[in-house]
Amino acid sequence: MTDNARSERMAKEKNILPSHYRTILNRNLGIFLKDAVRTALTNPPQAYFFLKALRWQRKAARIRAKWQRDGVNIPPIIIFSVTTRCNLSCSGCYAQALHPPSENEMSEAEIRRMMSEARELGVSFFVIAGGEPFLRPEIMEIMKDFPEILFLVFTNGLLIDQEMLGRFKKQRNVVPMVSLEGHADDTDGRRGEGVHQFLQKLIGKLRKQGIFFGTSLTITRPTFNTLTGHQFVKNLVQAGCRFFLYLEYTPTVQGTEELVLTSVERARLMSLTDSFRREFSALFFAIPGAEAEVGGCLAAGRGFVHVTAEGDMEPCPFASFSDSNLRDSSLKDALQSRLLEVIRQHPENLKVTEGGCTLWKRRAWVESLLDGCKEKDNGTGISDQKSQNCEGT
Repeated sequence: MTDNARSERMAKEKNILPSHYRTILNRNLGIFLKDAVRTALTNPPQAYFFLKALRWQRKAARIRAKWQRDGVNIPPIIIFSVTTRCNLSCSGCYAQALHPPSENEMSEAEIRRMMSEARELGVSFFVIAGGEPFLRPEIMEIMKDFPEILFLVFTNGLLIDQEMLGRFKKQRNVVPMVSLEGHADDTDGRRGEGVHQFLQKLIGKLRKQGIFFGTSLTITRPTFNTLTGHQFVKNLVQAGCRFFLYLEYTPTVQGTEELVLTSVERARLMSLTDSFRREFSALFFAIPGAEAEVGGCLAAGRGFVHVTAEGDMEPCPFASFSDSNLRDSSLKDALQSRLLEVIRQHPENLKVTEGGCTLWKRRAWVESLLDGCKEKDNGTGISDQKSQNCEGT
């Protein structure tokens, strides 16, 4: 891409995005890490790591700002679904619905290349998802070699054994996020008999080892009162949990729309997380509600992108559309994909709405952009309509 083309593109995005957008996002990431230091004060080695991570985040923000001035958009966060395989079959699982098992997952070398590029570009955080990430056991060794990056690993916890607990204790840049659904009936009902009991024992081991860990809570209409109950939260904090991430259910499985939070529940969730933050020594976030505080949905490189197990660059895990793959291009080039760019240029379509993921609700629009962008990028004789689609009009 020429310098003029980059300048024109950046001018267009600057006219659309608030001038202070990235400042707010970087500030919030800094606040997150400062709060992480505070919540880890009883665990000095972890608190020291978060302090170092805060310094890296400031440096990384400067690196991203430099790229931005050169017309290259770099998000601070990459969500990487390291595998499509899982050792559970949870009802309503978005990953299984949108990304079926594949035999063509990125190799260890390809993953290392991506993470090395990400570090050089100023990426601060990786969210490691799946499937079940620890079905790729090499991921622990890979993360060890990138100590500047903070890795949040979303796991069902069933593969965490004593050896892995020892690695968590040494690798402070890895934060396990154990998935729970609520009490025993809720967790076992969705994940399988005996899972809740296993996870309660695991949580006890994580605390005993002094490991900083969190929990991922997919919140639905039926589980709202349980997951936001004061006693439920208090019990987990007392058990050592220091990071609560509430994820609003997105109905990727047809017929599950009744599980989506109501507008009243969504507002209540944001209020409760603020209250919990003041009362407990732990981090509390609700997604996508928290995104509204920084100007709407953060997908498509505004705050994060999603990389699939096969290397496809996608706007987010719920918008499984891609016009670039890391096996065919560098991470920097893939981040400048035409699809991601056009989505960013339409913030009116990225406002946080009811029903979980914003782009899932607008997936028909994203798919129409993909069709147009692919034809345009192929250099074929495209129709005016396709060209308009690629521009998002």
